Amino acid sequence: MSASDDRTPPPDPIALLKQLVAIESVNPDLVPGAPGERSIASFCADWLGRHGLEVHRLESVSGRPSVVGIARGTGGGRSLLLNGHLDTVSLVGYDGDPLAVVERDGRIFGRGAFDMKSGLAAIMVAVARAARAPLGGDVLVACVADEEFGSIGTEAVLRHFRADAAIVAEPSGLEVTLGHRGFAWFEVVLTGRAAHGATPHLGVDAIAHASQFIRRLDALAVRLESAPRHPLLGHGAVRVATIQGGTEAATVAAECRLTIERRSLPGETPDAVEAELREILEGLARTVDNFSFTLKRLVARAGYEAARDWPIVAIVIEQAERVLGRPQVTRGEPFWTDAGLLDQVGIPCLLIGVVGGGAHGPVEWVDIQSVHQLTDILTGTIAQFCGPAVRSLA
Repeated sequence: MSASDDRTPPPDPIALLKQLVAIESVNPDLVPGAPGERSIASFCADWLGRHGLEVHRLESVSGRPSVVGIARGTGGGRSLLLNGHLDTVSLVGYDGDPLAVVERDGRIFGRGAFDMKSGLAAIMVAVARAARAPLGGDVLVACVADEEFGSIGTEAVLRHFRADAAIVAEPSGLEVTLGHRGFAWFEVVLTGRAAHGATPHLGVDAIAHASQFIRRLDALAVRLESAPRHPLLGHGAVRVATIQGGTEAATVAAECRLTIERRSLPGETPDAVEAELREILEGLARTVDNFSFTLKRLVARAGYEAARDWPIVAIVIEQAERVLGRPQVTRGEPFWTDAGLLDQVGIPCLLIGVVGGGAHGPVEWVDIQSVHQLTDILTGTIAQFCGPAVRSLA
């Protein structure tokens, strides 16, 4: 297999993390004009190539590259994909210089240090270390674009590559994460008819119709909270995220526009969630005079849940307990990650990542020891999962 020279020292994840944080990679779909992933993708491609991996660059959207590095196995073993995203949220509002890496009190500070360049450094180093010894199966490192917005990077990777299992190194406090909620955003436009405020009976008040719709959403929220609780993820949720309506005080609103966010549980499909909203709106249209609406799905991602009997789950738990010296805690996340896409194409997957804080906040940091521990967990997982040829890939 391709591998770096065994006589060279193994790479250091903290040194790599500092280099990654110093490269601006703000997602341009979040901040128009931001540089995106070009520079950091080129850096990762060069780094992976220098450490003996076969490198593939994917760019389904111009200027938004992802990189896949492959350490080829000798054959007969299971393949493993490790996923980490290149992009970050905005630098605006960060307390200090977000690209000037600071090391203090056992922590690394800087935008992306926690979410998730620490996980990216850990998977890159773990694969480079594991590739120094013969493995039966291939190991793939997916350094992906656009996780913070539309996940075009992981979607592009999955059009070209598959594996027997996957790990997403999103921050998790070194706890194995076995599921997360899905989400969907919808735009609802309620159309009325403008009239003078002195004669409102001549118009159709779109804001009044919006208030009736919101009351139905409140009832849906109560039903979701009353349903049986998911053991890892709790309940689904629905809320009005934004609302705009009316033009001036003396005019009946001819339009009211709402953005709706729905957080879903595994098993609730985006189509089912949309149908749920459409049923509410169609019910109002049947019972409320002149109630007119359009419903548009903006983006939707299903939730996911790992099966506890998957081999990759057992191995990661075993390796985490070996490295941390304590029983492993498993949990779910309320937010969505690219693990949902991996699950949808039938790749058994889970999440495990570092200890830290400040994701999307004014001060972002990661615990240095946890980066080393994550790297050791992933290195051991690769060796065990992709080791010499196995009889079954189940």
